[in-house]
Amino acid sequence: MRSRPAEDPAPSAAQPVWGRPEQQDYRARIRGALLGAALGDALGAPLDVAGGEAFWANGPGDLLAVPGGWRAGTVTAHTQLALFTTEGLIRAQVRRDTGAWHPPTDLHAAYRRWYATQHEWGPDERRTADGWLAREEWLYARRAPDRDCITALGDASAGTLDRPRNPRALSLAPATRSTPLGLLSGWDPALVLQLALECAVQTHGHPVSRLTAGAHALLVHALTRGAGPEDAVRAALPLLGRHPGHEPVTEALTAALDAVRAGAPDRPRAAALHGDGSPARGLALAVWAAAVAPDLRTGLLLAVGHGPHSAARGALCGALLGAAHGDTALPPDWLPALEGRASLLALAEDFALEMTQGPALHGPDRAAFAWLERYPREL
Repeated sequence: MRSRPAEDPAPSAAQPVWGRPEQQDYRARIRGALLGAALGDALGAPLDVAGGEAFWANGPGDLLAVPGGWRAGTVTAHTQLALFTTEGLIRAQVRRDTGAWHPPTDLHAAYRRWYATQHEWGPDERRTADGWLAREEWLYARRAPDRDCITALGDASAGTLDRPRNPRALSLAPATRSTPLGLLSGWDPALVLQLALECAVQTHGHPVSRLTAGAHALLVHALTRGAGPEDAVRAALPLLGRHPGHEPVTEALTAALDAVRAGAPDRPRAAALHGDGSPARGLALAVWAAAVAPDLRTGLLLAVGHGPHSAARGALCGALLGAAHGDTALPPDWLPALEGRASLLALAEDFALEMTQGPALHGPDRAAFAWLERYPREL
């Protein structure tokens, strides 16, 4: 049986009205979320090798090179998969013209295109149905991909809620790639959550992994619509509470709210919030950092400097802050070094264009040829 995201995403009354100011604001939040997540990923990646103590000992404040040869500004598989999620959502909208509407299928196909980048030397120009993103050579670098993502996506069949992949796997990987799902601002929050869960179980079936991904998508969604971080958490809690196994996630988010109210940020409070380092606790630390920080730079530094999985927490925090404040809040001195920035910007603009002007780009009886070259209707 098909799940709810196979239906129309939201009633017409919930669809945003795309005047010029609204489009400009939405575009800024999309750019902010995608670029902010990539910056957080790049900031945290060296710490996953060197450790948080080295970060504090050396004095935080800049993008660092990763020991082993990665230059400063290098992103990991967290950013790669977020890009393919964004592309998959665009292609789901384009394929809807054919009568096909099941976004989890389109996203699984997108993740399989990413999987190919991890096993091939470079793009195969003969595969025109791959679209433009899979032809970006820089994405063919293998950047610490989550092992369970690799094993799950090696199978052409997708995991489902009834038959999830890797049902014991605990990871933030499904959450970091769920950022673009939260940018579907015209969707009802319950549908955003459902889609995030369906996409998470394609690689990670553990309830904490998938519900952490769903929680992050809900938070990005609320922030993109203009909510503050604390209100976004409060709105997410009852939706998450409907799902079995939600307790570790809802309790961690509640702890994040308590930590926000406890006073100025400090390292002991961050360490206590991080707790056992589970995916739910990782998201809680990212939420707390986003809520208490006076600016995006400070928020990212708070998020990445405690315990393992720094790149993932940085990506989550950067997405939250970018969705909340837009791309003008990003640290300008970090952006020039960010790997793949041109691709990120192009995809952000295309995503905004599709979500606000899709009917002008394609329909059942017509389409802009250049758009279908970038985003083919074939899976």
